[in-house]
Amino acid sequence: MNAPAVPIPHPKDALDGRRVVVIGAGSNVGRQLARTASAAGTELILAGPDAGRLTETASSLTGPARVQPVDLADEDSIAALADAVGPFNHLVSTAAMPANGPVGGLQLDAVQRAFAAKVIGPLFLAKHLAGQVAEGGSLTFFSGVAAWRPAPERVVMATTNGALSFLVEALAVELAPVRVNAVSPGIVDSGAWDGLGEGKRAFLHGVAQRNPARRVGTPEDVVQAVLYAMTNTYVTGTVLHVDGGGRLA
Repeated sequence: MNAPAVPIPHPKDALDGRRVVVIGAGSNVGRQLARTASAAGTELILAGPDAGRLTETASSLTGPARVQPVDLADEDSIAALADAVGPFNHLVSTAAMPANGPVGGLQLDAVQRAFAAKVIGPLFLAKHLAGQVAEGGSLTFFSGVAAWRPAPERVVMATTNGALSFLVEALAVELAPVRVNAVSPGIVDSGAWDGLGEGKRAFLHGVAQRNPARRVGTPEDVVQAVLYAMTNTYVTGTVLHVDGGGRLA
């Protein structure tokens, strides 16, 4: 006789009653993640450099949330975040500080900020907060398709995202059983391309035509991947590509 099937919980169900830290909760994707997690019954700590945007996110949530500013380029600020958070279940950082442009025009401070957001900051988040992660918990960081599809004037973006993909593997080994993963979005219509004005529609159409999935991404696509990384307790040291196959095209 076959054993009865074990019900598989929905990722949102696995977040009910959990405490989740979202760094970058003032961004469009971070805000969507916070809203989804809040609706699933989490207690949220919203962190990032802009307290005003974090407060705006908090006001849109259905569940409990508090705001904690943090600067990923400042270890003391990260340590203060750890003290304010206490024990928690999951941390997600969507942080990014692009330093785009030709190599000949790069400025050291901009490059340092880019590495702080994607590499140094995550490393020190792990240093100060990994010991506070509850059993079955996780750290999830954001990489990006530029690491696998480098382009002119995107050298720093490609390098920082690539470095993060290796960092999560190393951290997953050292911090075990705390799980560490990355989500790597491709081109997502999250508002980041609104600056193209009238050219946005043509740009996104061209991306969709090239992608094997034949469309561009949405914030919801990315949030689904983050929920998977947080709640599947057999996934660690992994980069989840949410790019419609864009890195292959």
